[in-house]
Amino acid sequence: MVSCLVLLCCVVFSSLHAKTTMKTPKRHSPPPNAVRRVEPDSVEIIAGFKNSRRRRLKIRRMKYTCQTKIRVGKDADGVPPMAAEDSEGERREIHEHVEISLSLASSSSEEEERSSSKQKDGALSHGSVSLIGSRKEMEDAVSVEIGFVAKERGKCDFFAVYDGHGGAQVAEACRERLHRLVAEEVERSGSHMELDWDGVMQGCFRKMDTEVAGNAAVRTVGSTALVAVVAEAQIVVANCGDCRAVMGRGGEAVDLSTDHKPDRPDELMRIEEAGGRVINWNGQRVLGVLATSRSIGDQYLRPYVISKPEVTMTKRSSKDEFLILASDGLWDVMSSEVACQVVRKCLNGQIRRVCNGVENHQSRSAEAAGLLAEIALAKGSRDNISVIVVELRGTVTSD
Repeated sequence: MVSCLVLLCCVVFSSLHAKTTMKTPKRHSPPPNAVRRVEPDSVEIIAGFKNSRRRRLKIRRMKYTCQTKIRVGKDADGVPPMAAEDSEGERREIHEHVEISLSLASSSSEEEERSSSKQKDGALSHGSVSLIGSRKEMEDAVSVEIGFVAKERGKCDFFAVYDGHGGAQVAEACRERLHRLVAEEVERSGSHMELDWDGVMQGCFRKMDTEVAGNAAVRTVGSTALVAVVAEAQIVVANCGDCRAVMGRGGEAVDLSTDHKPDRPDELMRIEEAGGRVINWNGQRVLGVLATSRSIGDQYLRPYVISKPEVTMTKRSSKDEFLILASDGLWDVMSSEVACQVVRKCLNGQIRRVCNGVENHQSRSAEAAGLLAEIALAKGSRDNISVIVVELRGTVTSD
């Protein structure tokens, strides 16, 4: 028995010794000039990798970089300052650097030719731009109708920004119809100098809302509406929603409309008196749904959300410089004062909009509109952005 155990131990010891002394064969790399055999599957993988890399490079080339350096502050005698001063006397500058890969909605070449020909006949110089931003759908719409009423009634130009929600149907309907409703009312009432503009605008907005309400397919769709009628002696602004009209006058920013936000004290009181509530759901919203308290459409939110516009009439002056109309995609990230300073410097030729190192040869009002939209993107706006800039300088010679 003992001899058997000794024999077994010897066998185990010998096998262990053989394993530990066995050498692992070395791996030899092929010589440098050896032909490497590649399997068909490997060829497809390598080709796919190269193609995907080419696609990524192509996408990068499609992007463009817009760099703007804007000094914000008041100029003395039109001389651009080295740096602006804020309310505390500190010198500061705005530096924006943003890489954008978004679609730019602009007017067709036929519309641009028609617009430029009218400008030669004495029409106001203007420019507009719409950016889809980070939204999946473009729901904004802009309307520019130069001389939209008969000349014997007096010269009037129509500008409007519509910010749709729930879809673009109501905004597009307003773009097609609202200026026609206003023109019909002006034609019916005689000279625009004697018009009750408050009654005209309220009646036209009400008609537009009634037309939209007749379409059951868009019952849960709506749009804000900001309209500016620029006449020879005055500017009439009708606002229903949270778009905004701002005038640059004598180096200052003058708000011609007030945003209709649900938490605005008078709007909050009106909603609660009608039996509604304003709920903080990712911002103050009517019934926790809509972030504006007035709009065209949105029939399911009546009577808390109404279509009645607030109308202001401003006498034109020789100090008038320009007019800005924009959706809340701009005003959510930029104040009226900063927007006016950007446009003023652009119209004065102190800043230029440059993309891919090439200057755009657009009108200065169009450059100003595009620059405002791109700065809004740089400042983090995630909404659709629509901007209209109308140049007013030199169109009125006396106060």
